[in-house]
Amino acid sequence: MNIHEYQAKQLLKGYGCPVSDGVAVLKAEDAKAAAEQLPGPLWVVKAQIHAGGRGKGKFKEADAGEKGGVRLAFSAEEAAALTQQMLGKTLVTHQTGPAGKQVNRIYIEAGSDISRELYLALLVDRSTSRISVVCSTEGGMDIEEVAASTPEKILTITIDPATGYMPFHGRRVAFALGLDANQTKQMVGLLGKLYQAFVEKDMEMLEINPLIVMEDGNLKLLDAKLGFDGNAIYRHKDVAALRDETEEDPKELEASKFDLNYIALDGEIGCMVNGAGLAMATMDIIKLYGAEPANFLDVGGGATKEKVTEAFKIITSDPNVKGILVNIFGGIMRCDIIADGVIAAVKEVGLQVPLVVRLEGTNVELGKEIIKNSGLNVIAADNLADGAQKIVKAVKG
Repeated sequence: MNIHEYQAKQLLKGYGCPVSDGVAVLKAEDAKAAAEQLPGPLWVVKAQIHAGGRGKGKFKEADAGEKGGVRLAFSAEEAAALTQQMLGKTLVTHQTGPAGKQVNRIYIEAGSDISRELYLALLVDRSTSRISVVCSTEGGMDIEEVAASTPEKILTITIDPATGYMPFHGRRVAFALGLDANQTKQMVGLLGKLYQAFVEKDMEMLEINPLIVMEDGNLKLLDAKLGFDGNAIYRHKDVAALRDETEEDPKELEASKFDLNYIALDGEIGCMVNGAGLAMATMDIIKLYGAEPANFLDVGGGATKEKVTEAFKIITSDPNVKGILVNIFGGIMRCDIIADGVIAAVKEVGLQVPLVVRLEGTNVELGKEIIKNSGLNVIAADNLADGAQKIVKAVKG
């Protein structure tokens, strides 16, 4: 789960991290009053979407201007005018894809005197099962280019969970960033606060880009991006309350309500599988036979008829889906439950695309019998390879 920049800054401010004052705006008519709450002479007007690259992004609408999603204003009136231009428009960045995201919130922030822009992030390193700190002297909008062309400018250190964060971690980061003695002291304290927030809030990623050194020598978080472990959100009602459902894929949002593991992809073959490993194998074999999966969908080992029905409805709601492959290995999951769910879903939403069903395991014969006697136009498959070949052939004609 992700949250907006202004929400991330408020959360980190609660841990004592230095951030600029700012006001979130949902309606254009509130922008001038919001800007007047902040000290001038400079205001920064930021589009709030769950994607990076806002500064270099472009709006689809011509009347939104061509300055990207992060703009400078030199009066409260100008801040209000920029808010009016951007609010409700569609911003396209390298992370949103060509469809872009609609800007429903604007963050107006007090300007800062910037001497240097740095990069700092914490993330879960799955190769070491530890939290890693990533930093670079090359902060700002071009960090992706730095990572691609000059990776030696990025330093990564890992924190041993047995000790947790220690002051020497902060000093090592400060040395890598070329900070002076006073700034090193600030970094030791700041990184400790960020690590505490990361652990206590079950984050997956915490990115500060840029972390700035101001003209007075102090450090400040000029931008913040936080991502949380969705499996731990139930422990953090304060974080759950920050969720903006308008930023999420409607199909993924609907799937989460039924405890389905669903991720939308760009292909044309919808997949319904039980078990994450089998789902990955199913996606791979679809690609092997010349097509692309439209989704990752794991209905889980204990899925009910209702969950299977909802899963099928979510798949068929994707206009890109030209065929569906149901691949179930019945261990905990019973094949007859899957069969009942598929039939119920087809009867409810209809079947406009080819459907291939491969069942194996518990109650497999009963499941096959149910589908056979349903009267549906379903293509039976004997194994995974057979199922993938048949659905690809049906879709490709």
